[in-house]
Amino acid sequence: MSISRRTARSVRILGVASASAALTLGLAGNALACNISEFSAVAKCDGAKGVISVTDKDPTGVAATVTVFLESNGADEKLVGTQEVKGSREGVTIDFSENWKPNAEYRIHVKAGKQVDEDIKPNLVTPSEACKSEEPSTPSATPSPSDEPSSPVTAKPGSPAPSESESTPPASAGGSTPSPAGGDSNLAETGSSSNTGAIAGIAAALVAAGAGVMFALRRRGATNGH
Repeated sequence: MSISRRTARSVRILGVASASAALTLGLAGNALACNISEFSAVAKCDGAKGVISVTDKDPTGVAATVTVFLESNGADEKLVGTQEVKGSREGVTIDFSENWKPNAEYRIHVKAGKQVDEDIKPNLVTPSEACKSEEPSTPSATPSPSDEPSSPVTAKPGSPAPSESESTPPASAGGSTPSPAGGDSNLAETGSSSNTGAIAGIAAALVAAGAGVMFALRRRGATNGH
């Protein structure tokens, strides 16, 4: 009987120890298993473009598939995209390009082996303001070097002064001869011109004719006297 009691006590002790070990291993396994609480999502802006970022902080690094849906009236309206991620204790983030609108709702589903197959709760709601486009920079009104007035060239001390022929531009060849004015044509007609010879010839003819008439009258008077 004493042996049986000792055996029973030993068995009882071993059973308690085994149960404690199983419980410890179970708790440790649950602590190391992938969990939906290790996933988070946020809507943000990358410049003028919208982005939905999902972060996985699973220290075991179990491969997980993340799928993002745009919701409308409690139903999936559009599939945004699907990506795979392997988390870490520090966290691994994947981005989905999405030009989201303000106050839009997105459902993010996570599938990680046989451990996780559910949505991130609650659904993601985007900010109340959309991403703003970058404003173009206004060019400054600084004048270019070509627009600045050129400074006059000053002669260096001790350098010879420029000669008169170099500093004064030469006069044109015809500058010393005055051009005739528009009213000088009348002076040309009353002065020496081509009509002067004709007038002199007519005067000489008149003089000769007068001399011939005088000679004829004198001869006729002499004839009448005899």
